[in-house]
Amino acid sequence: MSPALLIIFGTIGASSLVGIYAGRRMTMNLENWTVGGRRFGVVLIWLLMAGEVYTTFTFLGASGWAYGKGAPTYYILIYGTLAYTLSFFILPKLWRLGKRHGLHTQPDFFVKTYGSRPLGVFVAIVGILSILPYLQLQLAGLGMIVEIASEGAIPAKLAIVLAFVLTCAFVYTSGIRGSAWVSVIKDVMMIAAVAVVGLGVPRIHFGGIGKMFKALIARMPDHLVFPGAAPPMDVLWVMSTVLLTGMGFYMWPHIFGSAFSAKSERIIKRNAIIMPLYQLPILFVLLVGFTALLVLPGLKNPDSAFLALVQKTYPSWFLGFVGAAGAVTAMVPASILVLFASTLLAKNVYQAVFDPGASEEKVMRLSRAMVIVITAAALVLALFFPNALVNLLLIGYDGVSQFFPGVVLGLFWKKVSRAGVFAGLAAGISVAAVLVFGGHDPFLGLNAGFVALAVNSVIAVGLSLIVSRRRRAIGVIS
Repeated sequence: MSPALLIIFGTIGASSLVGIYAGRRMTMNLENWTVGGRRFGVVLIWLLMAGEVYTTFTFLGASGWAYGKGAPTYYILIYGTLAYTLSFFILPKLWRLGKRHGLHTQPDFFVKTYGSRPLGVFVAIVGILSILPYLQLQLAGLGMIVEIASEGAIPAKLAIVLAFVLTCAFVYTSGIRGSAWVSVIKDVMMIAAVAVVGLGVPRIHFGGIGKMFKALIARMPDHLVFPGAAPPMDVLWVMSTVLLTGMGFYMWPHIFGSAFSAKSERIIKRNAIIMPLYQLPILFVLLVGFTALLVLPGLKNPDSAFLALVQKTYPSWFLGFVGAAGAVTAMVPASILVLFASTLLAKNVYQAVFDPGASEEKVMRLSRAMVIVITAAALVLALFFPNALVNLLLIGYDGVSQFFPGVVLGLFWKKVSRAGVFAGLAAGISVAAVLVFGGHDPFLGLNAGFVALAVNSVIAVGLSLIVSRRRRAIGVIS
């Protein structure tokens, strides 16, 4: 077996064992399985949330966009910083509410805040439907990474099945703690890989980053200015996409729920302050994409730019290291996605609709069983219905971003009403679906999801004000 294959298989196997070991001394009830007993400190929360956020998109999608689209890729550097700023104000208050009422999931928040079980079920269903394409992205990305890094020795489908059987094993046994422990391995390897490659390839091929940019400007002067190589994605699209993804960032059910695992709100605030450091690896990845455009023009699949350039530039053992880092970079977010999708399905759909009196033990058993169901569904999607990486992620964002008005209004505005939030959410989801699946994204130059979010917000606020006035009027009459 070649050194590259040894590194890839060794890393996947070792990471899985660490994930399984993480839960060996814990009583695995719903509290420990889903939110780690609310005992995570600043380091573990930082690594866990970074593990959720920096995925195969970091390796493949970002470099692919830098290669194929150019300037519109800048939005990736901007929206994370906006999201971290928002999290400093939103997540501590959310954590206090979760601690006080024993909340585990995003639908739990909506049920508690608005007193509506149907609203909670609707949020859970939208969350699950948004998670599936995100999970499919991790699977498809993992297969591509391992196949290229092994130079074709490991077929993509075999890599996907092997890695996710092991991922399923440590999610089943250790819950979120297993994901957090594996995040340590993933972050060290991912940062090392992108730093070495991002700083290395411009120097190796052009003598430095500045010289690489001079060559790119000389050869393709329009690539680094809007709209780059993607005419529909001009300044208006970037601005609306930054706002949409910045507000939707912490609305993903798995990232939202992970905030409950911190041991204090102070930990949440500290995390918001240090998370922007993780924007640096994104910058390195973009440098790789720009360099690859000059060194390897005409790639059929821009998402392969990062690995193709590593393959051309570095020895095979390092390609194996990058492949192993990419595999774990897929496994960590996938494990958390599977965990929360399973919990949403068991607790916020099955228990809420079919068995309200179900005990916590029963919900826990069903959540574990759903791990297998969700993983199998994602495998089928990844193996038989592959799609472009970034497009999948953007479709998911359109869905989860519609939760933002309901969360923020519920935390900070006393006049918000259940009817307003429910109607706004339903309208936002409907508008997003019509525009995206109808081929109208962008819409009038704006990201379709942002248009849907604007409709959602107007309806939620407007209807809440109407309900508030009617309540006051009834109070005056009575």
